[in-house]
Amino acid sequence: MRPSSRSSIRFAGASLLALALPAAAHAQSAAPLPALVGEVKIPNQSFKLANGLTVVVHEDRKAPIVAVSMWYNVGAKDEPKGKTGFAHLFEHLMFNGSENLPGDTFKWLQEMGATDENGTTSFDRTNYFQTVPKAALDRALFLESDRMGYLLGAVTQEKLDNQRGVVQNEKRQNYDNRPGGMVFPTVYQNLFPEGHPYHHIPIGSMADLDAATLLDVQTWFRENYGPNNAVLVLAGDVSAAEARTLVQKYFGSIKRGPVNVPAQASVPPASPKSIVLKDKVAATSVSRWWAVPGMLDKNTQALDLAGSVLGGLASSRLSQILVRDEKLAVAVSASNGANQRVGTFSVSATVRPGVDPVVVEKRLDEIVADYVAKGPTRDELRRAATALVASQIRGLEQVGGFGGKAVALAEGQLYAGDANWYRTELQRYASVTPAQVQTAMRQWLTRPPLKLRLEQGERPASDEAKGAQSKPAGAVPAPTKRDVPPLGSFASLDFPTVERATLSNGIKVTYARRTAVPLTQLALSFDAGSASDPANARGLQALTANLLDEGAGALNAQAIAERREELGMSLNVSSSLDRTNLVSSMLSANIAPSLQLLETIVERPTFAQDDLDRLRNQTLTGIAQSQRDANGIVQRNLPTLLYGASHPYATVGAGLPDAMKRFTRNDIVSYSQAWLRPDNLEIFVVSNLPLADITRQLEARFGNWTAPAGVAKGTKAFTAAPPSVSGPRIYLIDRPNSPQSVIVGAQVTPLQSNADILAADAGADVLGGNFLSRLNSDLRETRGWSYGVGGGFSLNEKLVPYTIQAPVQADRTGESIAAINSQISDLFGSKPVTGEELERLVSNNVKSLPGQYETSAAVMSALIQNDLLGRPDDYQEKLAARYQALTTGQLVPALRAAVDPQKMTWLVVGDAAKVRPQLEKLGMPIEVITTK
Repeated sequence: MRPSSRSSIRFAGASLLALALPAAAHAQSAAPLPALVGEVKIPNQSFKLANGLTVVVHEDRKAPIVAVSMWYNVGAKDEPKGKTGFAHLFEHLMFNGSENLPGDTFKWLQEMGATDENGTTSFDRTNYFQTVPKAALDRALFLESDRMGYLLGAVTQEKLDNQRGVVQNEKRQNYDNRPGGMVFPTVYQNLFPEGHPYHHIPIGSMADLDAATLLDVQTWFRENYGPNNAVLVLAGDVSAAEARTLVQKYFGSIKRGPVNVPAQASVPPASPKSIVLKDKVAATSVSRWWAVPGMLDKNTQALDLAGSVLGGLASSRLSQILVRDEKLAVAVSASNGANQRVGTFSVSATVRPGVDPVVVEKRLDEIVADYVAKGPTRDELRRAATALVASQIRGLEQVGGFGGKAVALAEGQLYAGDANWYRTELQRYASVTPAQVQTAMRQWLTRPPLKLRLEQGERPASDEAKGAQSKPAGAVPAPTKRDVPPLGSFASLDFPTVERATLSNGIKVTYARRTAVPLTQLALSFDAGSASDPANARGLQALTANLLDEGAGALNAQAIAERREELGMSLNVSSSLDRTNLVSSMLSANIAPSLQLLETIVERPTFAQDDLDRLRNQTLTGIAQSQRDANGIVQRNLPTLLYGASHPYATVGAGLPDAMKRFTRNDIVSYSQAWLRPDNLEIFVVSNLPLADITRQLEARFGNWTAPAGVAKGTKAFTAAPPSVSGPRIYLIDRPNSPQSVIVGAQVTPLQSNADILAADAGADVLGGNFLSRLNSDLRETRGWSYGVGGGFSLNEKLVPYTIQAPVQADRTGESIAAINSQISDLFGSKPVTGEELERLVSNNVKSLPGQYETSAAVMSALIQNDLLGRPDDYQEKLAARYQALTTGQLVPALRAAVDPQKMTWLVVGDAAKVRPQLEKLGMPIEVITTK
């Protein structure tokens, strides 16, 4: 529903683990996989109302929040011919207000302080979810019941026309304007024949969306959204007894709907095809696709693990052979994507530039054939299953959202008729044998696949909207009046106590304890970031950091990947302008060997020439691809326009190609010695283990680490000032045949990130910082020109820029910039912040605080940002009082002091032939530039 919404895919397994395991000194002594899986529990109770609504309740009292997740048993597979995209279109319409909660649904969600609020549509279901403070549970249930039973009186022709336009812009953004965006629909159109329920993808066609009438959508709603066709899951600070009373109160009077029998579908006979697609891609990719059984089939878990071993894990066979050993590809993947009835198994490789794609296709087919013939090893399966279970443990803290406990329960109940289906899945993962995987692969992957090659070239024109057709509109029924329940008393945020320690070599440790999960989240944060790159060596920082786990000590990249998987450990490089962070999530039971591996990676990287050459090629391919993608073009060009080419913040995506080509191993080693060193490091930890245990473990691994002798610590030179701007200017980058333009307006503000900028930030929130902001409400919800518009401040250590980003349909590019400027002028002039806007902003930011810091990852992110910006440890806990003290008269002056519309730099990426005539009407200087 929101721009962050994604096409939903199956969430395998549970999101809850309750473990009490002994610390392990070595991976071999870690708890065996069956024992881990045996501890996975999401205690729940279920009941059904007389009208057929199935309710599942999981009680979790760790925080005063409740996830409310409503799943309807209707998706794209249930759409008849001529009505493709209806389920997804209705997902949007159900966010446009109901009979007793009129207006945009996000208005009511913000009033409740909701977090993780969204909706998604898949082939098999439509869901709506939000996590709300316990005090808003009545209101949240009323909201879901009102749009289930009392919706159509609020669905007007105007709303239908608007959301039709929004969905069509979503299609342009996610499929038509994105390189490779046509692969997904092409695969389903060719694997599943005409008339098969999975022949079309959930977004639907422009023509069918154009043809939708009010009567059509009313009929669609009445046939599919009754209580007997839904599952409601409540997970969090609520008991089953409380839930039964509330659900009966709000849903009990809703009448049953027609009995919906979801479309049945079987795996069709193989129809071998070879398809060549052309698009704005930098490197050719080749892939193989098979139609396979759906999620309830006994072979599904075996195929899941087969995909992980083949191309899903960092240690996968495809990675080792095609990327690391033979260097024929720069990226590979393999996975099993199971829908309810059927699924797809795919393998793919992005061809290394200069290599013949035919050679890669031949090797890909040979590797798959050999794998199917011989099967995986027991060790490979154990690592794949451990990695999967560890991933589920990391979802423990989240009660809702895209993949929390509520998702596991709802998915099982809806698809399998069993909320505890996650147990069956995980038990199968733990017990699958190599022979079972081999049998499943021989049954399904020996059939002729769909062969697809995506190569550089001109993409065929996408189908475009032609406007809604004239048909009987349908009458809007009279609304039914219901009393909206009041909100209760909201709990304050209880941010964990921040503690500190110092290792014997001076490394500072900042720590917070969270005991809900047996996990340790740890970040090694170096004072580096992309600002540490010299102006003539953009990308050196990122390349060096990414090389760390490609080889260290006696371990090569394959060995490091295997060791991480054995331990259930994740490791990601997360670089910002100001910091280089190595973020790891560890099973606390395996913290000792995990820290041992991390120590080796950070203190003894080998930076082998072979690894450097390989990663350089991968990076150059990524740079070339970003030069073809509209958003990538923005990321590569905006920093230089904003800060000036010589400023440390003028980072250019993954780097400059010319500089990347000339980096030597000596450059990498020198950078690492100057920046990735103990006297430039702070460690942040959130763990269920006490600080004393953490400090002891860290001291053993990092306490003796010393800076390299005779090498000075790196320093950043913030001497160059950003270019002065005398007036607004448009920079245009031509991207021919783009159905959508990406508009960015940006400027460096006079704000200091370590100062009190709450009033200015709140003003920016009203203008463009959330779904109900003026910019998004205008361009998306009123005009229907965009899938989503946003803007706000970026709090860097040295400078604070303000940025607005608006992807819009190409024929509205000029008008969109004019509309944005009009909204800014109105806010600064005749239409200042209203009392309603302030009330909504304060309510949302205060009430949502417990939900915002539900997880350990969120807490650690706050610790890192507080340190970067010099904030006190109690910053988060004092936010509520500071928001409540704001007045309408503070916001606009604070924002106006920071943002000057006359100093805005506009960057537009789109089809210049279509866009420039529109831009010329704005009266600003226009300069056409080429992408970096």
